[in-house]
Amino acid sequence: MILTVTPNPSLDRTYEIPTLERGAVLRATADRIDPGGKGVNVSRAVAAAGHRTLAVLPLGGPAGAALGDLLAAEGIEVAGVPVAGQTRSNISAVEPDGTLTKINAAGPELSADESRALLETVRTRSAGADWIACCGSLPRGLAPSWYAELVAQVHRAGARIALDTSGPSLTAALAARPDVVKPNAEELAQAVGRPLRTVGDAVEAARELRKLGAGAVLASLGADGQLLVDADGERFASARVRAVRSNVGAGDASLAGFLAAGGVGVRALASAVAYGAAAVQLPGSAMPVPKDLDLSAVLVGDTVPVGLELREPAG
Repeated sequence: MILTVTPNPSLDRTYEIPTLERGAVLRATADRIDPGGKGVNVSRAVAAAGHRTLAVLPLGGPAGAALGDLLAAEGIEVAGVPVAGQTRSNISAVEPDGTLTKINAAGPELSADESRALLETVRTRSAGADWIACCGSLPRGLAPSWYAELVAQVHRAGARIALDTSGPSLTAALAARPDVVKPNAEELAQAVGRPLRTVGDAVEAARELRKLGAGAVLASLGADGQLLVDADGERFASARVRAVRSNVGAGDASLAGFLAAGGVGVRALASAVAYGAAAVQLPGSAMPVPKDLDLSAVLVGDTVPVGLELREPAG
């Protein structure tokens, strides 16, 4: 069972459009509404793979009620923490070449009591969890140290924790020694304070995060692939993708694939890449189901291509 924590969830509406023109009236060729938030997406991908998952998240107002209903319809057990503010709604516009434009709302401000209730819900509902995945930005009202507090709480209970966040929330949590952190290239560059031009740069940055406390670093390098740096060394994997339709939630799908395959080693890395590759070929923030996965398209190299230049340099 994988328990997810999403402190700032959302309702995500995605529009597919021919082209994005500022100031114009645009006609969508397709649209959809999905449950949103990084941890929410992890739960959706885990559930789609047939595993049990429990989503812990604050829910407020009609949008929060709709979010809870959408998750339940996908077979996800929800542990909602009632909050006074309204759950946020986000908008994405996707063009035919995969270019994505997102408008993310700020979300509600959580009170001190609501923050404590969220931590307590994780504590009381985490028994039996194989992994706890804490994902996404922190809402207003939660200090950057909130994730560090949660990591420490989870470890006191003897559970393993994966953390997917960025900025001060990530750096503050490293001292609490999360078992896995999952930055993308831009977040990894931000964490070490310098640009990343090659896979070798990303390896060095991941090593630094391990020195600061991360047990393992699973880094998404966009179209170039994914990198796993842990106590056993460095490994790199990539996948062939026919066409990118939307990259919304692809990193979350990757984390779900990694954890669903045990969260350790080459098998988990290959699963992460397969899930991410499948997700970018789906509309909106749709999560892959087993029939979408193609492990035969995943290439796990014997060596890490440290000299490979990133197609999208970070930082």
